[in-house]
Amino acid sequence: MSNVLIVDDEPLARARVRRLLTMHPNYHVVGDADNGEQAVKLCKELQPDIVLLDINMPKLSGLEVAKALKLLAIPPAVVFLTAHSEHALEAFELAVDGYLVKPVTEQALTKTLLQLSKLNRTQVNRPVHSHITYQLAGAMRRVNIDDVVCCVAEQKYTRLIFVGGEAIIEHSLKQLESTYSQQLLRIHRNTLVNKLHIQSLHCSVSSGHHLRVRHYDEPLTISRRALKTVKQAMGE
Repeated sequence: MSNVLIVDDEPLARARVRRLLTMHPNYHVVGDADNGEQAVKLCKELQPDIVLLDINMPKLSGLEVAKALKLLAIPPAVVFLTAHSEHALEAFELAVDGYLVKPVTEQALTKTLLQLSKLNRTQVNRPVHSHITYQLAGAMRRVNIDDVVCCVAEQKYTRLIFVGGEAIIEHSLKQLESTYSQQLLRIHRNTLVNKLHIQSLHCSVSSGHHLRVRHYDEPLTISRRALKTVKQAMGE
């Protein structure tokens, strides 16, 4: 039996999804929410296996809720519900587990539930965030998070440096740090580095502490505030 939380600010939409779920006896609706803040609160209390989540909602959007849920110790599977296809890219970037266009049909819901049946909420080690998406020459591309070397803030954008290349993305360092907290380490207010690529720590009278990483020639400055955290990450 899988427990489901329905999140939508439209009562009729919630009722429709609840009614469709009655055709699937292995899925039990444990509750519903009509705004993003309530959704996060109920997820922490009820610990559902699956969250069917509308995107356009008051207080917190579905995108913001999904980001918050992915940070839980045991995150639920997240399926977006939306009438707006322009959110597909953001859903893709968040690595959500499904995407249903409203009004939800019985066939679409059944197909999504079959896909989700392969997932288990207790599979904590499944890679929730494994890629960063960027655009190049009008095409969407992905880079595996393990291949990301560092991220450097440059005015309104972030320079993503990875093995074999680099790209400009609109994600802020704060967003990247939150989403990929297991891999990316803050070493300065304008720099994140991938722990996998840390090579050596250096100190000089003129330039202070800096870090050398693999696949990038330039030394990266470490702030005083971050120095202790960097040393801990390096096992010093």
